[in-house]
This record gives sequence, structure tokens and C-alpha cells, in this order.
Amino acid sequence: MREGNDEWTGLMRSAIAGDNAAYHRLLKAVTPVLRAAARRGLARAGQPVDQSEDIVQDILLAVHLKRHTWDVSAPFAPWLFAIARNKLIDALRRRGRRIFVDIDDFAETLPGATPAETASASEVAARLQTLPARQRDVLQSIAVDSVSIKDTAAKFSMSEGAVRVALHRGLASLTAKLREG
Repeated sequence: MREGNDEWTGLMRSAIAGDNAAYHRLLKAVTPVLRAAARRGLARAGQPVDQSEDIVQDILLAVHLKRHTWDVSAPFAPWLFAIARNKLIDALRRRGRRIFVDIDDFAETLPGATPAETASASEVAARLQTLPARQRDVLQSIAVDSVSIKDTAAKFSMSEGAVRVALHRGLASLTAKLREG
């Protein structure tokens, strides 16, 4: 990465001096790195990574608009990654704390009214009690108490991935049990 950073710094210095070809090469070189960083940041925050391209474009636009603020005597990469970090944080703040569930996993329950959609609250509560304890606790925490995946994971000493798996399995089991009834 050191060599890349030196190359990026040289390209940015040339770009500031008016070399459009150097600026184009710089943007082309940093884009895959920014894309990977945005995807990692979204995944770490428990968000879907399909929005990473929007974040990359925000970063590139900010670099373009703020390039005159870069100190040509400083390395380029720290300046770039500070912008990237801030744009990722901005994107996550705009999203708020939302739980994303892939609707394709539940497509079979969508067309028409099914028993799961017409079940009373007491039926759902009764079926919820028949689930394994871990799934029941995770469903209760996230779906009923509106606790985030991150906080639920901390509450039950689980990884965020394990919470998502328990949530998915719990929802699938609950749907199946409601269909049976």
C-alpha cells in the first residue's frame, strides 16, 4: 500500500498542477479501493452492501469539490480515507437504525392473505413460545421490542451474524407454525 500511496500522492500533485490525465488515472486507481472500503463499512454496520456504489460516488464527488484543500506536501491517502470515512458515516446516519430482511426469503407469504397475515396477536404469541429459546429471544428483542441487531447481539452475547441467522430462522419457523394453525 505504501507504493500505491506514493503513486496516488504523485498523481494528485500532478492533477492539482493541471494534468487531467493524471487526475483521471488517480480516480481510476482509488475507486476499487474505495468500493471495497464502503462495502466493508456497510457490512460491519450490519447494512446491505448494495448501496456501496452511492457512497463511492459521494466520496469521489467530495474529493473533486475539495481537492483544493489538500496539502500538496502531505500524503494523499490519509486525506482521501478521512473523506471516505466521513461519507460512510453520513450514509449510515441517513439510513438510521433499520433492520433489513431480504423480502425474497418471505416471498411465498406475500401473495394473498395467509394464516400468518390473519393470525391474532394471541395466536402469534402462543406460536412464538413454541420456538427454540434463542430464536424466540431474538425475535422478541428485534421484532417486538425494536432493539437493534447490534444491541441484541450484545444482550445475548452473540455475534451480529448469529443474531441475523436466529432472526431469519425464527421468522421462517414462526411463519410455518402460523400456516399450520
